[in-house]
Amino acid sequence: MAELTRLGAAELARGYRRGDFSPVEVTRAALGVIAARDAELNAFVLVDPEGALQAATASEARWRSGAQRGPADGVPVTVKDLLLTRGWPTLRGSRLVDGAGPWLEDSPSVARLREGGAVLIGKTTTPEFGWKGVTDSAGFGVTRNPWDPSLTPGGSSGGSAVAVAAGMCAWSVGTDGGGSVRVPAAFTGTVGFKPTGGLIPMYPAGSNGPLSHRGPMARSVADVAGLLDVIARPDPRDPTAHPAPTRSFTGSIGDGVAGMTIAYSRDLGYGRNDPAVESVVDTAVEVLRDLGARVEEADPGFTDPVAAFQTIWCAGVAKIFDRHPGADHSLADPGLREFRERGRATTASEYLDALAVCTDLGIRMARFHERYDALVTPTTPIPPFAAGRDCPEGWPSPLWASWTPYTYPFNMTRQPALSVPCGVTGDGLPVGLQIVTARHEDARALQVGRAYERCTRWADGTPVRSTPNEPEGRAQ
Repeated sequence: MAELTRLGAAELARGYRRGDFSPVEVTRAALGVIAARDAELNAFVLVDPEGALQAATASEARWRSGAQRGPADGVPVTVKDLLLTRGWPTLRGSRLVDGAGPWLEDSPSVARLREGGAVLIGKTTTPEFGWKGVTDSAGFGVTRNPWDPSLTPGGSSGGSAVAVAAGMCAWSVGTDGGGSVRVPAAFTGTVGFKPTGGLIPMYPAGSNGPLSHRGPMARSVADVAGLLDVIARPDPRDPTAHPAPTRSFTGSIGDGVAGMTIAYSRDLGYGRNDPAVESVVDTAVEVLRDLGARVEEADPGFTDPVAAFQTIWCAGVAKIFDRHPGADHSLADPGLREFRERGRATTASEYLDALAVCTDLGIRMARFHERYDALVTPTTPIPPFAAGRDCPEGWPSPLWASWTPYTYPFNMTRQPALSVPCGVTGDGLPVGLQIVTARHEDARALQVGRAYERCTRWADGTPVRSTPNEPEGRAQ
């Protein structure tokens, strides 16, 4: 039997049902990994061993009596510290937030997990208010990559990605406003999914307007689909939330890619890749072709929308500060304060112009998907870089969006976008493949990812540096 902390949610459920092991054993194992590794990796701002073991004990009793609540029952899960969690502070990585509370409410995702019997272990790290593509903050320190602790796991859901990759939980819920689920998934060899905007309800509403999403994170596409089944349910606190899905995502991802037409864009027409990353992704795309998909090299045909993205993003940052009028704003991250000033200088006309760019992109991509079932790209153009930095050393721009050019456009269009591990560089660092589909075609993105995952070995997800120049290949 595989190590308990490496089992997926479906495997856990089967083991609980057979009595091979219990939710208490699994929870103790996860807490053991946290105790052994979190001092080095810094994935958590809060761990609640007592509460987790109480929840696991209750779950174990339900499994023994045949009264389990469903696929989440007994699964160890973490949530990013941007999501409200009853009884736990939600500090958002910031010293501007008063931790005294009271903390009386769960966000929709947390509420669905709690109702389903999941074992909530703790809250994971985020940069201040999730503002950038790496994970560090003055209040909580630097979060590090389990593949190599000298490197960043990316962000802003970096703590969640590390917790999943290191075996500290099976599932985590992150947030994604410009790649914040997908970038750390790529950097840690895990799976992260930004679904269609509105599929996972949000409360409170994200500060960055249409860019803000919630997303499931796990070690496999199958587990991401299972978590999505739990949390993609409407909530009255989000009036924009979609109706409940009519089909299980888990049940609809195994049909393969044969007959699909897939576009492959190495750089969306404007990016530039590290050659090692591009080589790994080229190899991954050939796998999809071998599985029966018709793969064509094609760009969607838009220019880099970073200016419009930054306009919306900075306006949202300015609003964050407005929500903390009595706090000492000098305590905030200097980069965040700089974004606030840019946001304050944004006019209503400029903001509306930026939203118009989002609309135009959405229309363009809808037309693109009339021809193509999916678009695949690298998730990031570069591998992980040094921890504690916002950008790689010597990078030509100080903006984190400059090295995440393939993720934020699909926040602007609100399309589903999935990152799956697709190999390692010659230095043994993980690389992500991004799969984008039309709005509301979330199951198709998962289907492509699952087809790739099933015939390759990258979903093993064990964060151990591979031997340099290890050949890439499929599962044997």
